[in-house]
Amino acid sequence: MRDTGDKVDRELFRNMQKLRDLRIQHRDLDEVIARLSLDFNIDELQLKRLKKRKLALKDQILLLESQLIPNLNA
Repeated sequence: MRDTGDKVDRELFRNMQKLRDLRIQHRDLDEVIARLSLDFNIDELQLKRLKKRKLALKDQILLLESQLIPNLNA
């Protein structure tokens, strides 16, 4: 029985760590995009790719958060 609880705790910790890492990546990418947006010689394709990556990170964050938050209707 204890092994199951430990496994759940380890998985929860890994998911929390992954969520933290994704949030850091998202924030860092946001800062890069903001700096690049100030440049007049900006590579529009590069900026689009960065924004798409940022959106993908946001989707991953929301998915992981929904998995971590208990269902209140349950």
